[in-house]
Amino acid sequence: MPPFRPVRPVRLCLALLLLALPVALLPAAGAQAADRTVRGGRLDWGIKSSFLSYITGPVARGGWALNGGAATVGSAFRFHSANGSYDPETGAFRAGFSGGVRFTGHQKVDGTYELDLTISRPAVRISGGSGTLLADMTSRAKGSGKLTRASQVPLASLDLSGIDMRGGGSPVTLNNVPATLTSQGATAFAGYYTAGTPLDPVSLSVDVAAAEKPASPATSDPSGSERSENKAPGSEPSGKRRETAGRFLTAAVDWGVRRTYREYVTGPIAKGKWTLSGGAQDGGAFFRFPRGTGSYDAAKGTLDADFAGTVRFTGTGLDLTLTRVAVRVGGGKGTLYADVTDAAEGSPPRKGVPLITFAAKDFTPQRGLAVLTEVPAALTPQGATAFGDLYAAGTAMDPVSLAVAVDGQARLPALPDLGSDASAGGQPAQAPSGAATGSPESPGSPESPTAPGAEAAASQSSVSIGAGAYAAIGAGVLVVAGAAVVVVRAARARGRHGTSAPASAPASAADTASGTGPTSGPASASDES
Repeated sequence: MPPFRPVRPVRLCLALLLLALPVALLPAAGAQAADRTVRGGRLDWGIKSSFLSYITGPVARGGWALNGGAATVGSAFRFHSANGSYDPETGAFRAGFSGGVRFTGHQKVDGTYELDLTISRPAVRISGGSGTLLADMTSRAKGSGKLTRASQVPLASLDLSGIDMRGGGSPVTLNNVPATLTSQGATAFAGYYTAGTPLDPVSLSVDVAAAEKPASPATSDPSGSERSENKAPGSEPSGKRRETAGRFLTAAVDWGVRRTYREYVTGPIAKGKWTLSGGAQDGGAFFRFPRGTGSYDAAKGTLDADFAGTVRFTGTGLDLTLTRVAVRVGGGKGTLYADVTDAAEGSPPRKGVPLITFAAKDFTPQRGLAVLTEVPAALTPQGATAFGDLYAAGTAMDPVSLAVAVDGQARLPALPDLGSDASAGGQPAQAPSGAATGSPESPGSPESPTAPGAEAAASQSSVSIGAGAYAAIGAGVLVVAGAAVVVVRAARARGRHGTSAPASAPASAADTASGTGPTSGPASASDES
C-alpha cells in the first residue's frame, strides 16, 4: 500500500474557491428574492444633442421649455420622482418618472409652430436582459401639421450588453446606457429621424425598498399623528371644510426665477452657485418658499400671504439675495414680491419689490386646497431693475405654482423626489446643448450651444445595484477562502500525523449578506437644478 501523500495546498485551495464562487454569486435566497418597490429617484437624458442644436439654431429658430418639475443637469434633462418595481431575482425592472420638455421651432405667421414636440413622463422597462425607454408623446406631423398624442410610446431601445440587473440593494443605478430610436419612436418624433438612429445615452438612479403591505384599518391611527410636512398643520379631522374668508392653515409658493438665469449663475461666466436658508427648499427646477401665513377669501379669490425662505445667488460679479417672499392675489391677477439685496452693487436692501405678475383667475379650493400650477409669469419694471436690467420688463420668467390649504386634511403638493444619493443643488452645471450659458441677456433666443454632444461621448455604460449583494459575495468568498486555509492546514496535519478530526463547516454566503449602503449615483449627476 503506497504511503499517504498530502494534498497540494495550492491546488486544494483553488479547487475550493472555484466550487464556492458559483454559490457565492447567486442572489441571497430569502433576503433578495421578494419584489421591491421603486420609490424616489431620477432619470437623466439629453434626448439627442444634435436635435437640440437644430431646434435652437438659425434654421428652426426655436427653443424648449420644461414642465412638470423637470430640470436640467449637465448636458441632460432631469426627470424626477421615480415610481415602480424591481425584482432582484430576475432583474425585471419598471420605473416611471415625472416631468416633461416641449420643443418648438419654425414659427408660422399665425404664431403656431411647424415643429412642436413634447416628451413627458418617461419610463424604463427592463425584462429578460432587454430594455425600453417609453414616454408620453405629443407631436405635430411634418407637413400636415396634424397634432398627435400617444401615451407610453416605446421610444428607444436600451443596450444592456454586459449589464446584469440581478442582485439587490439600493439604489439601482444605470450610467450612460446607449439608446436607439425605435420605429414607434420615429413616428412619434414626427419623422425627423428614422428608426435605428442613435439617441443620447440614458442614466438613472432610483431607490428601492421592500414592498409595503397595506396598513390594516385596525392599526391605522385615526388621530392623524403620522403627519407629513406637506400636510396642513392645526386642526384634526372635523368633517367640515374651512373654505371661508379668514386665515388659511398653510401655503407654499414655487418659483425658479428663470431657468437661463440659474444656468448663467452656475455656468462658465459667473462660475457661481445658489444657497438656500430660512426653510427654502430646492425642487430641482424651482425653489419652494414654504410656511405661508396670512389671509385668504375663497369667495372673492383674494390672498395675502407671506412665506419663509431665502435664496442667494453668488458668483463672479454677482451677489443677489431674495428673501421674505410674499404673494398678493386679487381681481384674477397675482403678484410675487420679495426683499432684494444686491451686495455686488453695494445698494441698500429694497423691501417688498414686486418682481413678477401672473394670472390667477381660477383660485377656488378643491378638496381643501386652492392651487395654481405652473402659471406663466412676466417680469415687472421693478423686477427688471432688481435683476440689474439683465431682462426687460415683460420678459417671461419661470412659471409660478401656488398652493393654499384651507382644510386640515389637505396636503401641499410634494417636492420632486430625486432619490437618496442626489447631489446638492446649486452647483455648477452645464446646460443641455443649445441653452444660453454665456450671458443671461435675451435668453429667450438661446446662444450658441456649448454642451458637448452626449451621443459623441465614448462613455461606457455601467450598472450599480447597491452594496448589499456585492458585500455578500465578497464575504462569502472570504469565508470560503478562510475555510480553504483551514482544510489545507488539516491536510498538512494529516500528512504529518496520518489522521485528524475534520474542520468545522464555514458560514454560508447567505448568512453574511448585509444589504447595506447606497452606491454613488450617475457619474454625470452634478445637480444644477
